[in-house]
Amino acid sequence: MDPDLTQKSISFNSARFLVSAPRLQDCPPDTGTEVAFAGRSNAGKSSALNAITANSKLARTSKTPGRTRLINFFSLNREHARLVDLPGYGYAKVSRDIKDDWQKHLEDYLNDRQCLRGLVLVMDIRHPLTDFDQMMVEWCEYNQLPLMILATKADKLKFGQAKNSILDIGRRLEEYSCVQHLIMFSATSKRGVDDCRAALTNWLESAEETAGDDL
Repeated sequence: MDPDLTQKSISFNSARFLVSAPRLQDCPPDTGTEVAFAGRSNAGKSSALNAITANSKLARTSKTPGRTRLINFFSLNREHARLVDLPGYGYAKVSRDIKDDWQKHLEDYLNDRQCLRGLVLVMDIRHPLTDFDQMMVEWCEYNQLPLMILATKADKLKFGQAKNSILDIGRRLEEYSCVQHLIMFSATSKRGVDDCRAALTNWLESAEETAGDDL
């Protein structure tokens, strides 16, 4: 491994848009390390990405659920380390055919992307563990993919309510070994941003070290 890569700490502020891909075959080469962000439409995924990277314009946000229909890749200052914004899933006002096509390409990415090292599941702390959320947790458990849960919009609740919601989520997921991090998060107040960055850094750097050991 290039020694320069081991000396340069990952900077999330360095995140830059790389490419948008409608299908798996349009994604960047399947090398390096990626962490993907998934979430039901309007769960606050784009806002979370913007807060983590300290760039309010990095990921497109919208009050219209389901606005993101492409797999969006963002490069970091470490070569071949990327963050990935997956299409929001849920009640977007699009046709059934578009939804089916959309879901297929999301599944193709999750099932076939070899450089995927972890998944960040973004869920609204006020409405956690929807059917989509549960499906993603079970998928990660089956595939032994590390999972981080961001319980977003924590600023919408009083702290006691938010804490109780986190404890309830933790209890409901205690049987799943894939869940490595459960973080109370607010893009508005920046609660949980540092914890999320630390966990992402560990995933990306550990994956690079493992790749280097295999060379």
